[in-house]
Amino acid sequence: MSGALSTATTVVVIAVTAVLQILVQLVMFMHMNTKADEGWNLMSFVFTLTILVLVVGGSLWIMQHLHLNMMIG
Repeated sequence: MSGALSTATTVVVIAVTAVLQILVQLVMFMHMNTKADEGWNLMSFVFTLTILVLVVGGSLWIMQHLHLNMMIG
């Protein structure tokens, strides 16, 4: 709010701290690890991330193309 950091720096700092928070919660509270007996847990998490990236990325791609096609000029 005071303009101490640029917008890009603020976004990067927030994104990095959000990723760190997610990793801490996954390891400490969800007990996610790479042990062989917990492999299905990690694999399902990777599958979930893949689907999430595809859905969000595809939605943003579609909205970008809709925006470009609807521009008047």
